[in-house]
Amino acid sequence: MGKGLANPVGTFWSVVMLLEHLGEFDAARRVMQAVEAVTADKSLHTGDLGGTATTAQVTAAACAFIERAAAPAANAA
Repeated sequence: MGKGLANPVGTFWSVVMLLEHLGEFDAARRVMQAVEAVTADKSLHTGDLGGTATTAQVTAAACAFIERAAAPAANAA
């Protein structure tokens, strides 16, 4: 297991590009919104951005955002 210091936002951004390439534009939009949300929240900044959040904390927050964003779509189906 790593030290939990890495900023996972670059990985999420790569996922956005992959989803767009695959034509999954709604999913790409949700992931990008999660990236924007975690980046805007200073409590979720990792050390490279002057914060103290861990990789796991940022990842969990992004995943929670995506789950919340997807919930209305799942309920409508």
